[in-house]
Amino acid sequence: MAAGTELNPTDYINHHLTFFAKPVGEGGFWTLHWDSLLTAAVLGVLGMGFLWWVVRGATSGVPNKRQAFVELAYEFIDGQVKGIFHQGDRNRFVAPAALTVFVWVILMNAMDFLPVDWVGKITHVFAPEGFRIVPTADVNTTFALALSVWLLMIYFNIAVKGLGGWLHELICAPFGANPLLWPANLLFNLIEYVSKPLSHSLRLFGNMYAGEIIFLLLWMWAATGLVGTFFGTVLGLGWAIFHILIVVLQAFIFMMLTVVYIALAYEHH
Repeated sequence: MAAGTELNPTDYINHHLTFFAKPVGEGGFWTLHWDSLLTAAVLGVLGMGFLWWVVRGATSGVPNKRQAFVELAYEFIDGQVKGIFHQGDRNRFVAPAALTVFVWVILMNAMDFLPVDWVGKITHVFAPEGFRIVPTADVNTTFALALSVWLLMIYFNIAVKGLGGWLHELICAPFGANPLLWPANLLFNLIEYVSKPLSHSLRLFGNMYAGEIIFLLLWMWAATGLVGTFFGTVLGLGWAIFHILIVVLQAFIFMMLTVVYIALAYEHH
């Protein structure tokens, strides 16, 4: 759907917020959003492939621009991890995981800068009902990422403290080991464990979804005539500049929370 052929805001936005979804079996819960999955997978391969390509050609002499860019990114992420993670060798897993999360999320967020109608000219060939190009504007993507971090947090809790130590912590912290306090401790910890992936995922989703809606409105306004084109273009440019901060900031926050949650798994109560 081109912006110039349908200017009804509700229909236009609903069309561009329709997933390229295919049910598996009976459908329902097992409905895959192929647009989010394919875009995220392609961006992951491109992002990690680029880093691998730069590392393969790295030299000990004067770095080229690509190598300097990657080294700056790595040193920045490593510095952030160093300030949070003190319990082990951060270079073994935590720092590489943080770099992976940051690069992947920022690439997925950056898809919001692509004009949806231009993308639609290509995607409508195989997805005429709709194709959403921003994976992080899909709560399924952000929750899957947050749930992966949550599972890593539980894994490190068990790896560091042992299964018995982790279970003991669940029922004996923070109020004490008195059996009368076990239910309160368990309830307190369960609320904490449930809230972490929810807040982790919904923060990223909410910001990217709101940005996507604003871009759609501005993009539609730019197709309403000469005046609309002028104001839509000016406001769209201003929002795009501001949105650069949102794209980077949300990727940074998601990465930092990933490191914080893993670091917390090493703490004993």
